[in-house]
Amino acid sequence: MTDSQLIQLIKQGNTELYSELMRRYQRKILAFVYHMLKNSHMELIAEDLCSETFYKAFRSLHSFREVDASFSTWLYTIARNTVLSELRKNRAGNVSLEESGYTPVAPAEVAPEQAALRKERMNLVREAINNLPEKQRSALILREYDQMDYQEIAVILDQSVSSVKSLLFRARSSVKLQLESYFYEPELEEQAERV
Repeated sequence: MTDSQLIQLIKQGNTELYSELMRRYQRKILAFVYHMLKNSHMELIAEDLCSETFYKAFRSLHSFREVDASFSTWLYTIARNTVLSELRKNRAGNVSLEESGYTPVAPAEVAPEQAALRKERMNLVREAINNLPEKQRSALILREYDQMDYQEIAVILDQSVSSVKSLLFRARSSVKLQLESYFYEPELEEQAERV
């Protein structure tokens, strides 16, 4: 059953079907909320904000119109606004990407040295992303992790599509700049210059 079909049935009074919508989006919304937070001690708050997001969505489902946005875009917008409201109230900090559930796991057959190097590199990438301004970080996460298109991101962030593209360009440039010194290999550059 599609989201649209579920929503129609829920609007007609089959409210028990809302748990199916929650099941479909809970992990993604929770990960998104984690990404938006800045303090690693906010894990419980992230779960509360995720629950609050679904509660707000349920209360407002009667006003949801698919012609304005897809359900997922609408839900991410509610999540973002809920987190921003909480951050304004509490002046909270960042949660690392590792705590968000996006931690890559090294395959068992990888040598310990390679696994350690991979983990170190992923930590550097996480740190670089966590250092981005909130809108750049959100745009990058929605595009790269949640694989949303520019239009969906624009709706969630309340920006134009061109602004989203600009945010993504600046975010990627900033991450690249932060990581250049860690991944710079002079011998590779010398080889490239000789070619």
